[in-house]
Amino acid sequence: MGMTGEGRRGVWRWAAMVWALVVVVAGGLTLWMQDSTEPRGPYVWEETKPDETPSLPPCPTPEGVDAALCVYTDAD
Repeated sequence: MGMTGEGRRGVWRWAAMVWALVVVVAGGLTLWMQDSTEPRGPYVWEETKPDETPSLPPCPTPEGVDAALCVYTDAD
């Protein structure tokens, strides 16, 4: 009364197709949701003058250290 070899293969084939479909749908949803959270354009390049030094606050350097690395971000 058990399943034959051909019947088992059919079940596994069906399960593999369902799994592949779920993976494709989930990947598509992920890309769609990711794109919908990004801001809309237009995107433009901001021109800067290479000879102009930006006006940034001085980098605090601990005593006894010759150099320090400072990172500045724009919080707009």
